[in-house]
Amino acid sequence: MALRKADTRAGVPGWLVAPAVVAAAFILIPIVSLVPSVDWGNFVGLVTSESSRAALVLSLETALATTILCLVVGVPLAVVLARLEFRGRRALRTAVLLPLVLPPVVGGIALLQAFGRRGLLGRYLDPLGIQIAFTTVAVVMSQMFVSLPFLVISLEGALRSSERDLETMAATLGANPTRVFTRVVMPSVAPSLASGAVLAFARALGEFGATLTFAGSLQGRTRTLPLEIYLQREVDPDAAVALSLVLVVVAAAVVASVYGRELSR
Repeated sequence: MALRKADTRAGVPGWLVAPAVVAAAFILIPIVSLVPSVDWGNFVGLVTSESSRAALVLSLETALATTILCLVVGVPLAVVLARLEFRGRRALRTAVLLPLVLPPVVGGIALLQAFGRRGLLGRYLDPLGIQIAFTTVAVVMSQMFVSLPFLVISLEGALRSSERDLETMAATLGANPTRVFTRVVMPSVAPSLASGAVLAFARALGEFGATLTFAGSLQGRTRTLPLEIYLQREVDPDAAVALSLVLVVVAAAVVASVYGRELSR
């Protein structure tokens, strides 16, 4: 035990600890401050109102749908970026990661300009009776716009650093590319894939700006829990604080389910 403790300290200068504590406190103090701010006597009533329950259910449903869609299209995109050489790959990677640094409201405006009734694609969809903006589909698209980079960047990094010997060996033994991909490549990057999926789910659960801009705030259709918290902040601050704590607990449970397991190894 003593040897293991010594190993963990090797190469870590002591002066790094103080700024690390400051950084951790900067994150933890605002989150912890929610706990004493909650009206615990009326907590159940505050978080189980009709609008709160509808917002929570919609948030969980859309975040789950977003995560599934991110897996369906994000895994192929990460593989292409990590394993294929082609002109414009660097520009494509930059575009894919752009939502990480863009203000979410800008993402919402971009989606509106693309899929709104008079948007670049929306003007062709509208005559067919397909309207996306201000629907539940728009909520999922908004969440996917900001969540997809989290999955792609996690998986692409794992694919780039993974050993290629087993893939080469499987190919020389006669396995076709699909079999190598499903039986060798994906199992080797499964932990990173799970981490990326969890991050995408958590990011989708907390999405606000793009959703409000592209999907609006219609109770039961597009008003997710972050939007409900924002509205309650104006009319019922106690409900906003209670719902914020619920969102923190749900997000923490999701992230800890994966990262807590990795840290314990």
